[in-house]
Amino acid sequence: MVKTLITAATLIVASGGVTLAQDVEKGATIFKKCALCHKIGPGATNLVGPVLNGLDGRHSGSVAGFNYSDANKNSGIVWSEQTFEDYIKDPKAKIPGTKMVFAGIKNEQEAKDLWAYLKQFDAQGNIKK
Repeated sequence: MVKTLITAATLIVASGGVTLAQDVEKGATIFKKCALCHKIGPGATNLVGPVLNGLDGRHSGSVAGFNYSDANKNSGIVWSEQTFEDYIKDPKAKIPGTKMVFAGIKNEQEAKDLWAYLKQFDAQGNIKK
């Protein structure tokens, strides 16, 4: 009995450190929440929000032809998985003064899946090979 309890406790502790896998297909579905304002892929154009092609590694406020808020242009953010996940939970908290009007994605797995979808596109909107 004691051995079983120790094994169970070990498994519970070990599972706490497991990272969540990312699912590109689920991310594509989640992106529908973003698609009213943002486009991605070949031929994407700026809408209410900037094109999201090449987001991974891009400096915030740097898409040509998009009128960013000063807060966004001066945020100093370089988009990565971590900065995106922090931002997408509550955009106005991460960049006070942003023009982005979006309540955020609070679910950690949804944020990870969305990032997996977004990061696959290069600056031209093609899927990275």
